[in-house]
Amino acid sequence: MTQYKRILVPTDFTKVGDTALQHAIVVARAIGAEIHLVHVIESKKQISEARLKLETLRSRIAQESGIEIVPIVRIGSIFEDIDKVATEIDASLIIMGTHGLRGMQFITGSRALKIVTESTVPFIISQEREIRPAGYQKLVVPLDLHKETKQKLSLVADMARYFKSKAYIVSPGETDEFLKNQLNRNINYAKSYFEDRGVPYEVEITESKSDGFVKALLKYAASVDADLICIMNFYDNSFMSLFNQSYEQQVITNETQIPVLCLNPVETYVMDRAIFSA
Repeated sequence: MTQYKRILVPTDFTKVGDTALQHAIVVARAIGAEIHLVHVIESKKQISEARLKLETLRSRIAQESGIEIVPIVRIGSIFEDIDKVATEIDASLIIMGTHGLRGMQFITGSRALKIVTESTVPFIISQEREIRPAGYQKLVVPLDLHKETKQKLSLVADMARYFKSKAYIVSPGETDEFLKNQLNRNINYAKSYFEDRGVPYEVEITESKSDGFVKALLKYAASVDADLICIMNFYDNSFMSLFNQSYEQQVITNETQIPVLCLNPVETYVMDRAIFSA
């Protein structure tokens, strides 16, 4: 029996919220999912206005795309309630917009990561860049020295099946023999994993080592015109940082606005939750 899938989309009725919803519509069509749209407010006084805005948006999307949306109004804090709502509706995926580093509305990059860290389900974090009608066809998959970095391969392979995607494996170019061997093991594992599942791929070893990997990764993703960058979230314990920003924060606020799929490691990520698999 196929498990019914639900995508949760937080919105603040701004451009980035609309873009996140657009991403959700394309993904929902591909995987046969239901979209739940949540708006978090601070007090009961805002309930009527919030419901009216959600209903107006729901009606417009139904007319334009034929996709029905389940509206949700929640009183509380967006930092605490997104994961609660996701748990209540048994969401398979959360798609959320961010305003990048300088955004003053809704969720900025650093705060988005705090929400992701608390989540039990994967996130796709988008900015204002719209999703292509064909979906996520070019998937950039960075492989670093974290042993958990391979955990995302299952989701990438499932996504590739729905969108006929190609995986672009990218890894830092370490010269230290021990580190180089560890990275090569990760790369070979990923190659074998994708080959077994019929996912086409390319491998790119950057000239930069791990300490400069984020810039090289983003440059490479832009060069292949990537649709999605797929990362694990290590946040506070990330070994790659620049200007006091985490590796993850730099990626999700990238200047070319490539959306980012972000998963928590196995300790906090629910591994048995089917997202794209039938």
